[in-house]
Order: sequence, then C-alpha cells, then structure tokens
Amino acid sequence: MHNYIKPLVKEFKNNANPTNAEPMAKYMKNLFPYLGVKTPERREITKKFFKENSLPPISDLEEIIRDLWELPEREFQYFAVGMLRKFSKKLDKDFIELFEHLIITKSWWDSVDGIASWLVGSLFKRFPKLIKPYTEKWMKSGNMWLQRTMILFQLGYKDETDVKLLFKNIKKCMDSKEFFIQKAIGWALREYSKTNAQAVIDFVENNELAPLSKRETLKWLKNQGKI
Repeated sequence: MHNYIKPLVKEFKNNANPTNAEPMAKYMKNLFPYLGVKTPERREITKKFFKENSLPPISDLEEIIRDLWELPEREFQYFAVGMLRKFSKKLDKDFIELFEHLIITKSWWDSVDGIASWLVGSLFKRFPKLIKPYTEKWMKSGNMWLQRTMILFQLGYKDETDVKLLFKNIKKCMDSKEFFIQKAIGWALREYSKTNAQAVIDFVENNELAPLSKRETLKWLKNQGKI
C-alpha cells in the first residue's frame, strides 16, 4: 500500500461503525463491505486528511488510486473518486485507461456515475479526440457500465452537448433490458431537456423508448408544464 494513504486507512478504520455498516452494505445489494462511515463523517475525515497531508504528487496518483480500489471497504472507492475529481483539470489523456479500469472493476452506480460525469466528462472536454475511439470501443464492449458512461458523460455539458452523439448512443441501447441502461437514458435526456426541450420532445416522439426511460425523460418537462 502506498505510504500516502496509510494514515487515511487508519483514520477510516478508527471511525468504523458496525451498526451503520450492515444497512449501508444492504442498500448496495451487499456487493461491497462497508466500514460504516456515513457521508458527513467521511467528508470530515477527508477534509482533515487533505488539510494535514495536501494532495499527493500527480506522478503517484494512479498507484494510489489503484491501491484504494483494491481495498475491500467501499468508503475507499468513494475517497478515490473524490481525490481524482480534485485533479480533474490536470490529468493527462492517458488517465482514460485508469478510468476504464475503475468503471469495469467493482462496478456499481455509486462509483460509475461520478466517474462518468466528473472524470470522463471532464477529460473528454479537454481531449475531445478521445471521444470517437472510446465511444466506439465502449459501446461495442457489451459492458453495461461502459455503455452507461457513454450515455452519461455529457450530463454537465448543457449547450456544449454533442446532441448527435448523445442520441446515437441512446439509440444503440434503446432495446436494452438492463435497468441501469434504461435509467441512464432517461437521466441523460431529462438533463438535456433543460437545455433544449423541443429536441428531447421530438426524440421521444420519434423513438420507441422503454417505459422507464420515457418516464424518466419526461419528468422535468411535465413538472415545468412544457408538455
């Protein structure tokens, strides 16, 4: 384990709460063990840790993140994503390979969604030439989480959204029976509807979305009285 995270691991374990850990793991379908450190406490520990230790050299970052990802308790993966976010404007394009590893390892929505919008989305904005090859690779992968990432990475793009790409990726996944794909389609379209309502309305009218996707897509538009 990298020396940088040894005091962090110790602090998290010192604050472990077995009473919290069981329901937290249950909420995540018991896919991962938890220490039982809830979000407010985790944020306090994280804030204190960075204040005392600063950020590590970027040259050590990948090793640190991989070490955190290998630790069993889920709180360490949350910390890893949060730390990567602090570096998001400085990361080299080669970090896309690390992001791919994180997406397909210990995969669940609680890690993938942050990686998709905060990390992949940010990296693709800075290195747009990555978009085409990774769109093709990840959409063809058959991996639900990589496909979800390609649907969600533009969540914060607003009027910079590549609408053709968004719609193209959604169309490729429209027949999916996977809950997390259907949900992602609805989320991405709902978010873009706040920028261009008519484009989303037209897309819904001209494409056969799964009921879940359609319901999620139209939530905001209905609440705003736009449809």
